[in-house]
Amino acid sequence: MRFGVDEAGKGPVLGSMFAACVRGDPETLPEGVADSKRLAPARREELDAVVRERFDVGVAEIPVTRIDGDEDMNTLTVAAHAAAVDAGAADGDAGLCDAGDVSEARFARRVAAACERDVTVEARHRADEDDPLVGAASVVAKVARDAHVAALAAEYGDVGSGYPSDPTTRDFLREYVREHGTLPECARASWATSADVLAAAEQSGLDEF
Repeated sequence: MRFGVDEAGKGPVLGSMFAACVRGDPETLPEGVADSKRLAPARREELDAVVRERFDVGVAEIPVTRIDGDEDMNTLTVAAHAAAVDAGAADGDAGLCDAGDVSEARFARRVAAACERDVTVEARHRADEDDPLVGAASVVAKVARDAHVAALAAEYGDVGSGYPSDPTTRDFLREYVREHGTLPECARASWATSADVLAAAEQSGLDEF
């Protein structure tokens, strides 16, 4: 059986990264499955529900505490893909990952080596755009990430998308640090955006002093 794997949330300053594995016959995928970035949120949720009903699905989460650890992002992406495969695929399967490394072959080797399941892994850049199963995995991973961000918003208030380029996210971080003197637990402290917010708050305190 074939499977496809993709991740969502590699670049945000807030929250976890997610990876999804979708296993099954691509001919039975619902019409309109594509790279999740091309789909409206409501359409992603509709497709996610259909994919989960018709296919074997595995989802893996890499939390902020691990992202802020000693592993680099390439290694974390490998770990996320491998964990999703272990959760959604079966021994003897073969599949395609959206490559998270400049070297497609190296990424495929690393994911295969990290999997507990006996699977054959290939990797290709932009596979989410032209492989239906990887596109489906992109949708599932993105819906999982969106639900995670919604949970953060329920806890903290409006946090935006969580990406450093989002003014709402930057405003949330600045206000939280101003009020609490530290980053929220959902923030990736190792990200430059977090360091910049802390430095700006410290400088502001010095200026007021």
